[in-house]
Amino acid sequence: MTIPSQAPEGVDLKNLRPGSLIDVETKSRHYHIECLGGDAIRISGHPKYCPEPVRAHLEGVIERGRHLKFLLNGYRPVTTTRIVSLHVDQPKAAPLKSSLSIN
Repeated sequence: MTIPSQAPEGVDLKNLRPGSLIDVETKSRHYHIECLGGDAIRISGHPKYCPEPVRAHLEGVIERGRHLKFLLNGYRPVTTTRIVSLHVDQPKAAPLKSSLSIN
């Protein structure tokens, strides 16, 4: 289960939990991004570079009006057209487990 958030102006992966999903609309394409932790992502949406979800590393932040930049396979930089909109869904936080013990 995810918790939808309002459409932000920008997002930094450091502020998202692994499993968060980001839909990014650029001037020419629509990308689906899954946060894996740190700057690691799984991304799809480009017919040549990532038609199916592939692992990549995000460079910088995702911000409306800027270009989305990511590295495929650790060496192939990809820069998109400008971002026109984005939407973030964060996974619902798991409840903390109780550490009560009965003696």
